Amino acid sequence: MRQPLIAGNWKMNGTRSGAEALIKGVLEGASLVGRAEVAVCPPFVFLDAAERLLAGSPVRLGAQNVCTEEGGAYTGEVAAAMLAEFGCRYVICGHSERREYYGETDEIVAKKLAVTIAHGMTPILCVGETLQQREQGEMESVIAGQVDAIMDRNGVASFAQLEIAYEPVWAIGTGRTATPEQAQEVHDFIRRRIAGQDPAIAAKVRILYGGSMKAGNARDLLSQADIDGGLIGGASLAADDFLAICQAGDAVAG
Repeated sequence: MRQPLIAGNWKMNGTRSGAEALIKGVLEGASLVGRAEVAVCPPFVFLDAAERLLAGSPVRLGAQNVCTEEGGAYTGEVAAAMLAEFGCRYVICGHSERREYYGETDEIVAKKLAVTIAHGMTPILCVGETLQQREQGEMESVIAGQVDAIMDRNGVASFAQLEIAYEPVWAIGTGRTATPEQAQEVHDFIRRRIAGQDPAIAAKVRILYGGSMKAGNARDLLSQADIDGGLIGGASLAADDFLAICQAGDAVAG
């Protein structure tokens, strides 16, 4: 069985004192989570405090983005080597908000995955369809295109070094959530798509659900055969809510 991964994406939220309090709250409850893997992805400016507070704990540190380039005249960007130096285990790549608001293409996402892997970190590759694409029956073609683009550029072997997060874009911040059955259908489709190139890698890759998972629906979602965890947005900003999801991951892993 694949170990569940529950990763909190704080997005652009928090203050220094609030971030420290949130991390301390997660750490207080993390001792009750024995089977699921737990990670937090705060904004860049809080990575230093997060690294310090998480030292020696089982809670992993992640970043929300990375530059495609190794360094140089790229004002405002953050290099993979910098993230690795701050102890990041995970890096979110290709989040729907990055694709929509900042024009990140599949080619850019592929470069970010490659540079993240090159520096010993694990990318969390985000894929997903909009409401319009789903309603027009384009869900499979959109997600297949996003997955195939990475395989074409980086090779199927790269999927042995990353996690995937399925984000139904229509269910992020809208109050709508895919049913467990809808989510499982897409997770199964992603796994079968990878299996078409390498069944062994497909069987091992973790596919997280990233569409408004909350304490109330986490266990039903995580009980599905191909849902291996969650990329948690709003619910990761309250320690109790986030920990409840982590405990749900623990329960299904048992």
